[in-house]
Amino acid sequence: MSTETTNVHAEEAGHGEHDTMTKKRIWRVFYILLGITCIEFFIALYLVPHYNSGGNASHWANPIYIVLTLFKAFYIVGYFMHLKFEKLDMALAIIVPVLFIIGLILVLTNESHYWIDLRL
Repeated sequence: MSTETTNVHAEEAGHGEHDTMTKKRIWRVFYILLGITCIEFFIALYLVPHYNSGGNASHWANPIYIVLTLFKAFYIVGYFMHLKFEKLDMALAIIVPVLFIIGLILVLTNESHYWIDLRL
């Protein structure tokens, strides 16, 4: 059996470029996601009600939620959807349109506030 045939069989069996996703790494990513989720719950259940004087907590809590959610999305997409192990072209083909969609949402949100303010 040639080495070329052996490499093809190893890739078909799932031991190709994704073999770096070991059980240890899966559990590490799981605990990172669990930790981020615990921080989000701590903020939502303890800090926001405790420091919510006149609705000021949402001014600092929402940006923290957004950043933590982006970290969680990175780990989910990167490790569990195996985007971290893909080639750069494949990753850019997915990431760049998502960034444009996020930009479009931000622009449309800003524009919607303009129309709401115009109505008042």
